[in-house]
Amino acid sequence: MKKLISLTVSATLVLSSLSLTVGVSGYKLTGIDVVSAASETETPVKETTPSKTTTPSKTTTPSKTTTPSKTTTPSKTTTPSKTTTPSKTTTTPSKTTTPSKTTTPAKTTAPVVKPVESKYVDGVYVTYGDAYSKGTEGAKVTIKDGKVAAIELLRTSPKLIDRDVRNNYSGLWNAYETMKANLLGKTQEQAAKVDVVSGATRSSNGWKLSVDRAFQRALKVKPEGVTYFAGEHMGVDPEGKYMIFVTFDATKATAVKVYPLDASGSAIEEANLTEEQAATVKAITAELLAKGTGAVSPKGQEAEFKAAVKAYWDAEQNAKINNSTQYVDGFYSAYGTARDKGVERADVYIRNGKLVDVKLYRLGSNLIDRGDTAYADVVKANAPMTAKLLANGSFIANYSDDVDAIAGATESSHSWNLAVERAFEKALKVPGKAKYFEGTFAGVDNLSKLLVLADIQADQVSNVNVHLFGADGKLIAADKLTEEQQTVVAQLTEGLTQKGANMTPIVLQEDLSLAARAAFADLLNNASKTQGAYKDGTYTAFGDAYDKGTNRADVTLRNGVIVGLKLYRVGVNMVDRGASAYADVVRAIPILTRDLLFAGTREQAAKVDVVTGATSSSTALKTAVENAFKKAEISETYKKAYINGIFAGINKDKSVYVMVTVQNNIPFKMEVFYLDANGKIKTEDQLSADEKTVKTEIETPTTEGSLHKYGYRPAAFGETDGVKAVSAQVIDAVKNALENAGR
Repeated sequence: MKKLISLTVSATLVLSSLSLTVGVSGYKLTGIDVVSAASETETPVKETTPSKTTTPSKTTTPSKTTTPSKTTTPSKTTTPSKTTTPSKTTTTPSKTTTPSKTTTPAKTTAPVVKPVESKYVDGVYVTYGDAYSKGTEGAKVTIKDGKVAAIELLRTSPKLIDRDVRNNYSGLWNAYETMKANLLGKTQEQAAKVDVVSGATRSSNGWKLSVDRAFQRALKVKPEGVTYFAGEHMGVDPEGKYMIFVTFDATKATAVKVYPLDASGSAIEEANLTEEQAATVKAITAELLAKGTGAVSPKGQEAEFKAAVKAYWDAEQNAKINNSTQYVDGFYSAYGTARDKGVERADVYIRNGKLVDVKLYRLGSNLIDRGDTAYADVVKANAPMTAKLLANGSFIANYSDDVDAIAGATESSHSWNLAVERAFEKALKVPGKAKYFEGTFAGVDNLSKLLVLADIQADQVSNVNVHLFGADGKLIAADKLTEEQQTVVAQLTEGLTQKGANMTPIVLQEDLSLAARAAFADLLNNASKTQGAYKDGTYTAFGDAYDKGTNRADVTLRNGVIVGLKLYRVGVNMVDRGASAYADVVRAIPILTRDLLFAGTREQAAKVDVVTGATSSSTALKTAVENAFKKAEISETYKKAYINGIFAGINKDKSVYVMVTVQNNIPFKMEVFYLDANGKIKTEDQLSADEKTVKTEIETPTTEGSLHKYGYRPAAFGETDGVKAVSAQVIDAVKNALENAGR
């Protein structure tokens, strides 16, 4: 019963946002409208209607004291004789002289306050601050009603890809959250006045400048005679050959700097250029400054000049106030054409409507990356197809199997190109009305029980096909199915065809029915034009470590759902202990693996019960799964350098085991253990003088909560050769631990 309920919850979470209605040639897929914080702000709020306090109060109505009082009537002592006494009608003011209630201002006279129309166009804008040799700051800003409604702060590498926070300098780590919080909800004028974060002055100012430029780009009416943001702007060609710095004033380029990039994407400084590179750089610089994107290459340098011109164009787009790209910069992932043998996937980064990076994958029938186990020709085709796409700067619009396919992998080449094209469509600033791509798509349940294939056209599904997996993890051929399996497949196919993910479970086949519904939901996610929150792939993460080892999880995610999971209890040598681990842990691992797979999502995985007798290890393994989700996040809510917890690392020859404690998302404590040839921790009396010296240096405490002195770009140390050698081994282990702790 627990298995059934867990899987039902997982499927429900995946399906909850979908509503399926029967159509003629299939059924129409329509999303259920939801009320969000953003949509609520579009409804006029009470503050725009004159409040009751604007209506004149009762105190403004003439009071009864204005009516002549009875004391004005002559007293009896002064009254003349009856023959001369004025009648009451002549001395008492009539009631008609009292101001009537109609003199109170009516509600209709209250002033109507009209909302001030914003001078900005609502939308998402990606802009960058002034560039320098190590990259630049940027911001992805959502502007709504003249304010910053959402913001993601970027710190780019020379290739202008937002890099992991931990790879930035340490003064920046705590600046992200502070600056984001201070910029949210601000107008252009208010954002300009936000204080910079101490220790991150240049980056803080770079982010503020990026936000200011986002507002300028969002203006409905741009200033006359101004084409560029004044300053130094950076661009890189899609192939990563050159980084170009262009200084613009309001109307033109005034200076150009050219840097070749090395294999890692870092700039090669002028002092390190070869004579040939220096000559090429000089020629490119002069031509770009004179002619910009119209630069003409001398004979024999066409490839270099072509790349440099593309980099210049990129810098110019970053500098333009009226950047007209139809795409939102960022990461996007999409699938090509599916079939029963699998499908191709492309993960891309887009900037200014061009590819900055692309990675291509060939998935098997279980929709998990096959890597080097894919067909040999497909494996060989990956690199040349990647190069072809980057050289093109996008997908190949008029793709031809005869011209653009890689020999021996025509089908995969076409599918990869289609995947990149779909990724671009996901990036559109103004998406089309359709919620799903058109074509053939596949879905697999997270337990890999069955594969569903279906065609989607105009948001209608047709030609549903169900395939069962055998115990060996391979699809069972149609002619190999038993009569019972054939009957079940026919029933599942009919159920999905008629009702999709709302199909009624088949009696006595509830497990397969729920798997079919989950697979269908996966299919719709793979066909969706909306980018999910997580990157697909396999992530290795760890739970808290201690002096006997740690707990590891290899988590495979697809559409934010766990579709593959392996759990390990590793020793201080970071090697799986297998059956030699504690008996309760050995018993707990398959139970947790099953329950976490059934849970599927991040939220449900957190609710999985620990296994009795292995509480600590269960908690640590669940933490490892949670940390895998953190590593897979496309856009972190709050960017952090490290995950809080205790993380282990080991050096290459497995002679040093280090534990790093992360608090407030920075490493602040480290412990060092030396291992013998059997992978056991050495006792104190077994340590050499050099080992003790290094251990003392590393373990010397820092102020609690502050960054450990070897927590940022640690390097070997020592005054003697012995200490230097030992410290190099320890620092190697420290780096490994920091990598395991990194997001």
